[in-house]
Amino acid sequence: MNYLIILNLLIFLGLSFALTRLSGPQHSLSKQILIGLGAGIMFGLLLQIGYSETPDVINTTLKWTGVIGSSYINLLRMVIMPLVLIMMISAVVRMREVAALGKVGGSVIGILIATTMVAALIGILIANLFGLSMDGMTEGARELARANVLQSQHESIAELDLADTLIRFVPSNIFSDLSGARPTSVIAVVIFGILFGIAALLVANEDEQKGAAIVSFVETAQAIIMKLVRMIMLLTPYGILALMTKVVAESNGQDIVALLTFIVASYVAIAIMFAIHAVLLGLNGVNLRAYFRKVWPVLVFAFSSRSSAATIPLNIETQIHKLNVSPSIANLSATFGATIGQNGCAGIYPAMLATMIAPSMGIDPLDPLFMLQLITIVAISSFGVAGVGGGATFAALVVLPAMGFPIALVALLISIEPLIDMARTALNVNGSITAGLLTNQLLGEDIPHFQAVESAQNLNK
Repeated sequence: MNYLIILNLLIFLGLSFALTRLSGPQHSLSKQILIGLGAGIMFGLLLQIGYSETPDVINTTLKWTGVIGSSYINLLRMVIMPLVLIMMISAVVRMREVAALGKVGGSVIGILIATTMVAALIGILIANLFGLSMDGMTEGARELARANVLQSQHESIAELDLADTLIRFVPSNIFSDLSGARPTSVIAVVIFGILFGIAALLVANEDEQKGAAIVSFVETAQAIIMKLVRMIMLLTPYGILALMTKVVAESNGQDIVALLTFIVASYVAIAIMFAIHAVLLGLNGVNLRAYFRKVWPVLVFAFSSRSSAATIPLNIETQIHKLNVSPSIANLSATFGATIGQNGCAGIYPAMLATMIAPSMGIDPLDPLFMLQLITIVAISSFGVAGVGGGATFAALVVLPAMGFPIALVALLISIEPLIDMARTALNVNGSITAGLLTNQLLGEDIPHFQAVESAQNLNK
């Protein structure tokens, strides 16, 4: 192995060891995550600047540091399905009333879709404010290769409509979905968990002795799975260190400068949508300073990992333990928010791309009819995104053809995609937490969650 690679790995190990020195009750997890984030950025810059002429050194270094980052992501993915299943069963069993479940689900999805429509409007207005256009963008070898891949992906989902997507939500083989075999596996597990919980409720109502056994089993399983989640969460600072190192080291400075206006416009739109979330929470009596202090570790992890699904365990734990949200609401908002109504990926991004393309198609991007059509398609496609795997790219592949627009622009932005996707993912997760907290504020009195919160607090002791 090249001695430079060994030196880089020793530096990485040194940073990891420094993080271990920060573990303990005197240093909060959010502080450790923030330090890991900063260390990853600095180390990534060091690799990019120091080895710009020797990319093989960067690639090999990232291959080995990626063992930490990828292993951490795999551990989170490992716990997602059992966590969602157990927590949904527990939530339904505690709810005692099936009708309340419908209210919760309807409220969560309604808020997610409504905020996604607002996000699309923000994307349209910001793209116009910054004068963004696809004119003048050039295609390199990477972009052309990406365009061919996107075209094949578009052909595979072109025939997929809302009805097909809804059918995909229903599980046909729960063991297959527990392995995450399908893009909609998380939603399928949620549905199975709800049905299993309802069946458990019916059995409990028929036989009091079996009902007590069911509750005992569910509470024990929940305690075990939450303890497992907390064990994995302790590894978060090291995972963030490795993930941020990879993101920064692989960034192309020239591409970032060339597309700087689009990057700035995207971050402005995302910041405005964060502010709208804050306004909605503030109007419902939420202390915003306390809120963002409590969700900060979740947003940092979402930003670093670029995965709403991988953030589900931390999302659920934070809603239940720190925000006092009912387990049923927390599970629904975290899981639905990772696949439906994503404010950043399914709202802002495709709306901005469509607005950039519109002038070349002879359409005024500020035409009210165009804006209404685009926002409506974005709202509908936010369900379709879950059916084809999620993410901003798939959202664009659904929205742009529906508007009659070409998809080439998606390929032209490939070089800066990771940089923007980090903030989009954080916005997606914040949107799901906002939906959960607002639903809890609206319906919390009808959902018995105090017992669950007390149990969660006991787990933290």
